[in-house]
Amino acid sequence: MSDGKSKLVYSTEQAIPRPGNHQEKKSAEKDLHSNVRPVLQKVTVRLDRKGRGGKSVTVIGGLRMPQSERDALLKQLKAMLGTGGTVRDTTLEIQGDHCDVLMAAMEKMGYRPKRSGG
Repeated sequence: MSDGKSKLVYSTEQAIPRPGNHQEKKSAEKDLHSNVRPVLQKVTVRLDRKGRGGKSVTVIGGLRMPQSERDALLKQLKAMLGTGGTVRDTTLEIQGDHCDVLMAAMEKMGYRPKRSGG
């Protein structure tokens, strides 16, 4: 097929630069999640069961930190509790009902967590 009649939608042969400065976007995103002292963060701890087939998950939200630090914190909490978990968007999800233990652990780390929900 000739190039004039081609219906090619995507090609990996050549990178096409897009308008806008990507460095500014990355630095703005980095500033958004820059390290804010733990005492100044509004951290919430809640128990959630919706959409999980009745299984309980403890959700920690309101952490303002880079993704790499969020992953490290999750790994530390999972090891402490001996359970699984994941990072969803900006929240940490830990399997099981561990609200009280996580609140105490977050306070020791310098955060001021609040219990949300029942």
